[in-house]
Amino acid sequence: MPTDRQLLQLATRVGRRLLHARRRVATAESCTGGWVAKALTDVSGSSQWFECGYITYSNAAKVRDLGVSERVLRRHGAVSAETARAMARGALRVARVDIAVAITGIAGPDGGTLAKPVGTVWFGSAVRRSRTVRLAATRKRFTGDREAVRRKSVAYALRLIQQHLVARA
Repeated sequence: MPTDRQLLQLATRVGRRLLHARRRVATAESCTGGWVAKALTDVSGSSQWFECGYITYSNAAKVRDLGVSERVLRRHGAVSAETARAMARGALRVARVDIAVAITGIAGPDGGTLAKPVGTVWFGSAVRRSRTVRLAATRKRFTGDREAVRRKSVAYALRLIQQHLVARA
């Protein structure tokens, strides 16, 4: 499980890459409750590359703040590839940034089902490339208690941002 120090080190590396690439990032978070935004803004100078974070814990907030379709939520649920992509796309559009990362999952200890057990987390990303937007979603299954699932999710989201910056270089 990543420690606070490890999350800060990872966020610092991400921030340096964002600054070097002259890119700005936004987050859209559900199960992590703003922890990715916190990790990024723990880095001194983050205002040069961090735009904003959306904590859209409820479905209503996902619809209202990010423009996630109620149909997507009804058909696929809040914890799904479709919702994660829609959250990332919404954050990219609303914040007018270059990169957006979204997280939606079941941190536990309750809320899981056979189809979506505790520890299931979907990550969405939206990356602006010239006139196009590249969308992606990835599912992970983390073990451990609520804090462990959330910490691992934060670390994965930070690495996801870093991967998009490396891929662009």
